[in-house]
Amino acid sequence: MEQLLATTVIGSHPQPDWLIDRRSLIGKGVPRVRAADVWRVDPEHLSEAVEAATLVAIADQEHAGVDIVTDGEVGRESYFNHFATALGGVDPDRIGSGVNRVGTRSDVPLVNGPIERTEPIELEAARFLRASTDRATKVTVPGPFTLSQLAQSEYYPDQRRLALAYAEAIRLELADLESAGIDVVQLDEPYLQANPDGARRFGADAIGTALDGIGATTVVHTCYGYARYVTDKSGGYPFFDELAGLQCDQVAIEMAQPGLDPAVIARLRPRGVVMGVLDLGTDEVERPDEIARRIRAALQHVPPERLVVAPDCGMKFLRRDVARAKLAAMVEGAALVRSELG
Repeated sequence: MEQLLATTVIGSHPQPDWLIDRRSLIGKGVPRVRAADVWRVDPEHLSEAVEAATLVAIADQEHAGVDIVTDGEVGRESYFNHFATALGGVDPDRIGSGVNRVGTRSDVPLVNGPIERTEPIELEAARFLRASTDRATKVTVPGPFTLSQLAQSEYYPDQRRLALAYAEAIRLELADLESAGIDVVQLDEPYLQANPDGARRFGADAIGTALDGIGATTVVHTCYGYARYVTDKSGGYPFFDELAGLQCDQVAIEMAQPGLDPAVIARLRPRGVVMGVLDLGTDEVERPDEIARRIRAALQHVPPERLVVAPDCGMKFLRRDVARAKLAAMVEGAALVRSELG
């Protein structure tokens, strides 16, 4: 029987300072291209170091009581570039340029051939996660719409065709993750919020292609961006109503830091909702009763079997002690409400 008001994380967990140069990573923003210089460990020892850090991330989540855990994405420089730069069709030597969500230009992958998944990308890490915990597991990959927004293409004539090519590669990846025993697979799609006009034109089609035939629980996560870089989250979700039409089981959205009215989640029917209850824009640890109030307010608009409790976004840029304390409070808050539901 599935846990009522299950708790999970969005994906990332703080990486240890012995593994990664945090100051360098923060200075790069969210890397879209390779950023190997952020690692503190020599390449010959990096795989072993990542496994050790993954066990720490899993243990932190388990100790807090989280029901659905990830590997913390500790082996990735960002949620985006680990997958995006591993695909065939991406120039290994040249870097492209693209417009980011704040209107400035960023280094992005340069697509100069057909996008192909020549080998599994997250499968090895997924197998290690599956073998390292007896809890339900989740693995994330960047979604096809966001990938298409953060690439320069010399091969595809338009972003729609680029997004659909990415979607085919993602579908192959997700099928392997499901075969490895991963319970939940998630597409990270922040650009559904950042570029709603483009999302309306072809975002849903690309996501539908990526998730076609996947039997694991499927989640689409959209957000305003990491709180480390985006402090003003008052702009809302202009693509919000369309989220209910996505071909996924659940939609994951930020609720705490933006201060969204819980009533809005009623508009996501029939999708399940992964609701952000932890504000990652502050190191202040929420009280369990405060989190319980947020969950009770949401239950006025969504049945408990369709609600999953999570942080707003990835916890990558928090201090580890803060992340652990916030997760423990989240789990305790969910337990309070769960006990009331009997």
